[in-house]
Amino acid sequence: MPILSSALPLSAPLALDEPTQREVTRLCARTALLLMQHGAESALVENMVRRLGHALGGCEVEIALMSSAIVITTLSGEHCITTVRRQKDHGINMDLVIELQRLVLDVENGLLDVEAYRQRLETLSPARYPRWAVVLAVGIACAAFARLAHADAVSCLVAFAASAVAMYVRLHLAALHFSPLVTFSTSAFVATSIAAQSLLYGIGAAPKTAMAASVLMLVPGFPLINAVSDMVKGYMNTGISRWAVATMLSIATCGGILLATSVWNVWNWL
Repeated sequence: MPILSSALPLSAPLALDEPTQREVTRLCARTALLLMQHGAESALVENMVRRLGHALGGCEVEIALMSSAIVITTLSGEHCITTVRRQKDHGINMDLVIELQRLVLDVENGLLDVEAYRQRLETLSPARYPRWAVVLAVGIACAAFARLAHADAVSCLVAFAASAVAMYVRLHLAALHFSPLVTFSTSAFVATSIAAQSLLYGIGAAPKTAMAASVLMLVPGFPLINAVSDMVKGYMNTGISRWAVATMLSIATCGGILLATSVWNVWNWL
């Protein structure tokens, strides 16, 4: 992900008083937490937090990222403050990540001070698309993949229906706070079961393509990309953790596909 940069040079202000430094530390921790929770890569998180600490008062910021927590230390003059925050994954949301980068740029450009940044941060919330829009978009995307694989119109409609229903199930289970492993395996079972009917009853000219395309929305592409990016850039802890999560989700998806294949006895599609 590209890192937005400020047009103004960074200066080195005087040391902060302790209450202000504590507030800056909290703001840096909150910013890092939001970035990590919503899918930002580790290099971006570290870069944004360091720049934010410098822009809010000249604090030197050290940050350690782990799979379930972040540790941040701010140093101003001879005084340092360390804080630890537990972090839980809240799903990919690039809209929030981009908005946080814009806020950091505003601070660097002198448009926001500590209090203004805190207020903007408190009002910041992830954008959520309507469930019907997500379901429709996923169905169209999977049908488009089927078409790219030279499937006929009927098979594309099968892929659309299977993936749309599976995505609805996925969103519903996620809203009920089921484990992501259960969510992915159940969604894969639903998608494969619906698409398998085209193979059983000869619906469409490319039922196997429809079955394959219907589960593409369960591929954990973003976590895998972030995992590789983190490991390449030296953030082995978070990289390995994200890779493990993506691998477990892939295994859960495969389990749901194999279960549906066994239930409907359509092993010939593999």
